[in-house]
Amino acid sequence: MGTLEAWMRPMRASRAVITVPGILALVASALLASATPAPAAQRSTTTIGGAALASTGLVLDAPGATPLPKLSAGSFLLADLDTGEVLAARNPHGHLRPASTLKVLTALTVLPRLDPAAVYTARWDDANTEGSRVGIVPDATYTVHQLFQGMFLMSGNDAASALANAAGGHRATVARMNSTAKALGALDTSVRNPSGLDAPGQFTSAYDLALFARAGLARQDFRDYVTTIRAQFPGKMPKHGKTRKTFAIYTQDRLLLNYHGAIGVKTGWTTKARGTFIGAATRKGHTLVATVLHTKYASWTESRALLAWGFANIDKARPVGSLNQIKETTQASPVRQSGTSIAKTSAKSAVSAGRGLPLWAWVPIGLLAAVVALRTRVLLRQRAIRRRYPPRRAY
Repeated sequence: MGTLEAWMRPMRASRAVITVPGILALVASALLASATPAPAAQRSTTTIGGAALASTGLVLDAPGATPLPKLSAGSFLLADLDTGEVLAARNPHGHLRPASTLKVLTALTVLPRLDPAAVYTARWDDANTEGSRVGIVPDATYTVHQLFQGMFLMSGNDAASALANAAGGHRATVARMNSTAKALGALDTSVRNPSGLDAPGQFTSAYDLALFARAGLARQDFRDYVTTIRAQFPGKMPKHGKTRKTFAIYTQDRLLLNYHGAIGVKTGWTTKARGTFIGAATRKGHTLVATVLHTKYASWTESRALLAWGFANIDKARPVGSLNQIKETTQASPVRQSGTSIAKTSAKSAVSAGRGLPLWAWVPIGLLAAVVALRTRVLLRQRAIRRRYPPRRAY
């Protein structure tokens, strides 16, 4: 009402004729300006990997195939790593917490920068990193190769911290991780730390995890790390003249231990992310990757189920998208919807908007029209009274 009064004051002062249509025109103009959609350049009009992957539901085209396994994952993607074809997905671009699967991006970022034979002296903050640890000791020395083994086999957050520091520090490494993700086309990923621990604003997607796996498995050193089952890791520094002891570490990747043809890749779990997993395997001349996020049950079993379905139906599953960075124009808005919901929303808007205005805009217009009409009537009545009974002049 403050704004309405501001409009009325100059009108009363000049005793101009006040009309309801005139004021309503001002009100409608203001609402129209607020309801005007953002320019097309500010909207998300493309979906990485193909238009079908904009869906938040199941994306599948496999006539004659066996039923897809029922999964608890909030998001998943199954793809052929050789061709880049996406064979099945659900909510593939949904932004979810990565947990330790983010360490794949950490490795992709620092592997090219570090000599595996280089020696690193561990810091106190490395050894005391929150979450899973391989057992790094402050002031002890480790080769970069050993740190990679600790990060991949034991999912050591202490090893991830040490590698980030060895590569120039956490801040620099996180910045490079974000740049690496962007260069790969992984635009759903936002990195805040090198370990994958839950952090505000740190997210990824099932699609992006598949991109990371594909890029990693293209490197022989990465393949060597993710397929290693057992390694010896150094203990604390020995006393002078003594030999430094080591202890055995084993992979936490149960897919690697229980699925024929498995070639990794990475486990993950936190209380907020729940189960996350990147699984890959080679069978029948095909290499498939299955990524899952936010599972209620053992995440590796859901990845295994997707892989098994993929190999069994490799000749029936038609591609629904691609990892080859094919960008197609879609009708997806910044808040992604399934194709069905997009169509329904568009139809509803077209019917109910009324000359471009959404339904909600007519509620304040109606209220303001009533207020303006009443106010105008009072002002006109006051003016009529003044004309009929003009004030007497003082002499």
